[in-house]
Amino acid sequence: MNLQFASLNSGSNGNCYYVGNETEAVLIDAGISLREIERRMGRLRLPMERVKALFISHEHSDHVTGLTALTRKFKIPVFITEGTHSALSQPLDPEFVQIIKAPVSTQIGGLEIHSFSKHHDAAEPISFVVSYEESSMGVFTDIGHACAEVKKQFKRCDAVLLESNYCDTMLEEGRYPDHLKRRIRGRQGHLSNDQALELFLKHKGKNLHTLILGHLSQNNNTMDKVSKVFNGHSKRIEIVVASRHKESPLFTITRKKAGTPNQLSLF
Repeated sequence: MNLQFASLNSGSNGNCYYVGNETEAVLIDAGISLREIERRMGRLRLPMERVKALFISHEHSDHVTGLTALTRKFKIPVFITEGTHSALSQPLDPEFVQIIKAPVSTQIGGLEIHSFSKHHDAAEPISFVVSYEESSMGVFTDIGHACAEVKKQFKRCDAVLLESNYCDTMLEEGRYPDHLKRRIRGRQGHLSNDQALELFLKHKGKNLHTLILGHLSQNNNTMDKVSKVFNGHSKRIEIVVASRHKESPLFTITRKKAGTPNQLSLF
C-alpha cells in the first residue's frame, strides 16, 4: 500500500486535505461544508468510512466550517490543541475531542501524524506531516514565516502541500487597508509566492518529488502568477497548483523518484 493525498479544497475560501492509504485515512482541516467534502471524496472514489480521524490546524473559519457537521454525522475523533479548541466559535461534542500538545506524533492505524507548532495569528496553530512506512506528506499552510521547525519538517517530506498565499505586487496595489496588508505580510501571517519559492529552493530534501502549492488568496493571487514564479524550478520535481474551487487528483506518495524532469501543471 502507498500513501495517498488529495486536496479537497485549498484557498482562503476553505481548506480540507485527505491523506491516507488503501484502508485508513485522516482529514486535515474541514474548511468546506460536509456536503462538499462528501461530494469531492465521492468523485475521487474515496469512501468516507476510510477516514478515522480529523486533525485541525487552527480555528479560522476557512479551516473549520464543516467541522461540527462532520463529527456529528461520522462520529470520528478530532485532534486539536487546547488553544484552538477554546477559540472555536462552534461547539464540539466532548466525546470526540482529543486534545494534543505539539510537538507530538499520533498513531492512526498505520499512519503517523506528526503535529508541530507554527507561526500564525491564531490561538495555538499547528502544521502536520503524515507518514506511512517510508513515505511522508507535509501540509504547511498559514505560516507567517518559515521557522527552523518548518524548514526541518519540509526537508524530510516526499511531498508537500505548501502555502503560496499572495503576490507581493497584488497585495501592495490592492484595496486592502494598510493594517491588513501588514498583518498578511507579518511574521504571524502568510507566505508569499516568493517566500514559498525560497523555502522550496533552499530547504527541499533529497526525496521530495511532488510540491503542491495552495491556500491562494482570492484577492491577492492567481494560479497563473504562482505557476510563473515556480516555472523553471521544477527539474525532477512535479509542481502543481491546487484549486480554490475543486478537488485535486489523488496523488500517490512513495519514496521512489522519477527519473526524468516533470512539467509544471495546473489543476
